[in-house]
Amino acid sequence: MILVTTPTGRIGGQVLAALLDAGDAAGPVRVVVRDPARLSARVRDRVEAVTGSHADPDVMAKACAGADRVFWLVPPSLTADSVAGHFRAFTRPLVDAIATQGVERVVAVSTLGRGVAEHAGQISASLAADDEIRATGVHHRALCPPYLMENLLAQAAALRAGGELAMAVPGDRVLRTCATRDIAATAARLLLDGTWTGQADVPLVGPDDLTPEGMARVVSEVLDRPVRFRRIDAEEQKAALLGYGATEDAAQGLADMMRALEDQDFYGAGVPATPGTAPTGLRRWCEEVLKPAVLG
Repeated sequence: MILVTTPTGRIGGQVLAALLDAGDAAGPVRVVVRDPARLSARVRDRVEAVTGSHADPDVMAKACAGADRVFWLVPPSLTADSVAGHFRAFTRPLVDAIATQGVERVVAVSTLGRGVAEHAGQISASLAADDEIRATGVHHRALCPPYLMENLLAQAAALRAGGELAMAVPGDRVLRTCATRDIAATAARLLLDGTWTGQADVPLVGPDDLTPEGMARVVSEVLDRPVRFRRIDAEEQKAALLGYGATEDAAQGLADMMRALEDQDFYGAGVPATPGTAPTGLRRWCEEVLKPAVLG
């Protein structure tokens, strides 16, 4: 049995859809979900749902009973009192379930930066969660993308109103990207394969070697309207997040992450593309995803 966490999220939802499309090859599929009503009727009729949060040890014990493969993702949070504590709160119930319920394989969404990223906020917390899971000895694959293209969707209103793409990174340095569709496709492929063993990272780096200024040009061409890049500094980003209701630690973690990306450059030009796991280019993604979100 395959267990899917975050089945209504952007990545988890795509993973679940791919598994259901695989039919009998997937076998039985179970999801852990806070609100089963958010699952579509098509999904509800084809999966077993365990209600609750996968940060709850009792929920995870129930969800993992009889499951040999788990898709794992710690949901982002801007309201957690502690970034590290947020990741630990979700990871420890999984660690316990691995020990007590016989989970054999975990496919987890992580990030590039292992062995390089230091004091990098949410990135550091994610990599530490991988280490905690791997300490159990479970077969583990960490899906490691750089900057997600879907992050640009948060700027749809700004692109619509003023043609501005704002990011807290240097405009003239390469920032490697990945589309969530490629993360989900790779996750589904691994979940459908019950033969792999050991623990390894799976980089997912898209084909583009664009700077943020270059991204703005691509977005401008796809939208057929002027788009300019504006760099914001980490403190400006932190202040904006606090204004939106983020906690101090969550906002500081994202500020630390952006500083680490600039200083340590682990999403930069030196990272090779991985066409086997991340074939989607930014232009295609903008045409298929961003443009409809901005222009309707």
